[in-house]
Amino acid sequence: MTTVTYRIVEHDGGWAYQSDSVYSETFSSHDAAKAAAVRAAREQKVPDKNAAIEYQTADGRWITETADGHDRPVTDVEG
Repeated sequence: MTTVTYRIVEHDGGWAYQSDSVYSETFSSHDAAKAAAVRAAREQKVPDKNAAIEYQTADGRWITETADGHDRPVTDVEG
């Protein structure tokens, strides 16, 4: 199962949460950034409906798959 970790970090003159190399918007306080990260982490866990997805590979082939809306990641907030 996939794990998504949100880290609270100083960013752009304030605070943000970061997952991998992606930053959220900047917040004025650590507490505000952490509250937003907790909300984002909670939303990641909400199951959704199964859906058909279609995408094109680098070699031009089209792939159709079913995305399981109940296959949600484990989430964590650090900082």
